[in-house]
Amino acid sequence: ARETGICPIREELYSQAFDEVIRQVTVNCAERGLLLLRVRDEIRMTLAAYRTLYESSVAFGMRKALHAEQNKVVMQETIRDLEKEKENLERQVAELNSKCEAIERREAERRAADERKHAED
Repeated sequence: ARETGICPIREELYSQAFDEVIRQVTVNCAERGLLLLRVRDEIRMTLAAYRTLYESSVAFGMRKALHAEQNKVVMQETIRDLEKEKENLERQVAELNSKCEAIERREAERRAADERKHAED
């Protein structure tokens, strides 16, 4: 017998026992027997609905887990691409800063030379 969920063996045994109870009650009182038949049918429909709900929820969970795993891989690739782009941009910033500094030095030297020249004149 299964420890979790609905055990098919127990379900069959209980079903047979309930059918026997229904048979015995129907012999004594037909109306009560019909009511018990309705109860039995309602229980079976409810169990079938719960099974369907369980199976669809398990399938939904599996789809969501698979989708999340696929998205994880895509996001990791995106992160790698963005990190490479960031490194390239940082390199460009460093190059442009060094160019700016070189231009500023040249300009300062030129100004100093112009000031010396102007001072000599």
